[in-house]
Amino acid sequence: MKFGLFGINMNTCSNPDVAARVAQAAEAAGFESVWTGEHVVLPDPQVPPSPLPPHASLLDPAIALAFVAAHTKKVRLGTGIIILPQRNPLVLAKELASVDVVSGGRLIFGLGIGYLKPEFDALGIPFDQKGPRSMEYLEAMKAVWSQENPTYQGQFVSFSGIQAKPQPVQKPYPPVVIGGHTAEAFRRAVQHANGWYGFALAVDATAKCLAGLKKAAQEVNRPSNLGALEISVTPGPGLDLDITKRYADLGVQRLIPFRRAKTEQELLDFVSQTRDSLIGKV
Repeated sequence: MKFGLFGINMNTCSNPDVAARVAQAAEAAGFESVWTGEHVVLPDPQVPPSPLPPHASLLDPAIALAFVAAHTKKVRLGTGIIILPQRNPLVLAKELASVDVVSGGRLIFGLGIGYLKPEFDALGIPFDQKGPRSMEYLEAMKAVWSQENPTYQGQFVSFSGIQAKPQPVQKPYPPVVIGGHTAEAFRRAVQHANGWYGFALAVDATAKCLAGLKKAAQEVNRPSNLGALEISVTPGPGLDLDITKRYADLGVQRLIPFRRAKTEQELLDFVSQTRDSLIGKV
């Protein structure tokens, strides 16, 4: 079982000095990766289904991960997730390629299609057709990252006769992880991604999602170049060795716990506790 640490750009880790120290501690403890969250804006006042209060602090994922990269050597750097339809795909491709380059090839690109309409409205982004737009954006980004002469023609994005160097260190491009708990998200992950990411899922809920992924694999074709679908999950609270083994028995390959710590020391203690009780035990 690989372990990631969620929230390296938010809450107490929105302080960059804290983020650097926590990332270094996680790397030393044997965590495989650290992960960002994302909301560009938050509704004020908070309204369902917004997950965070309006004054929650979140650094931009690419900027946060580039900063963390400069203070670490080997820990992988995951976006968990970037809300893809809110982004210009060519600008985002440049930002994330830059993270992969400055980190020496450590980026994991996690994406989702979003669900907060007030956020889309504030950004002036259409809330409809999020899924098709996101998959076009992803394919366009892959083209920029991997093609000698990048070209893409779609309904939502088209380009040719351009270059965007440097391309990522990882070839043909960084691993892509698609998040979401719906049948559509499962199909997108099977068809377009190296991995799937389930957020805040207990063991039973994870089992249901994995059944959904299995069903999706029977409905859509998975390109052979994507390899086996890697399963990552942010578990619910109370993670211990027995629960970790239950996730592993389901086929989860990476757990990315999220400790909603109020202080740096609380988060560092959580890193140490995870090292002592879980890492290397499954």
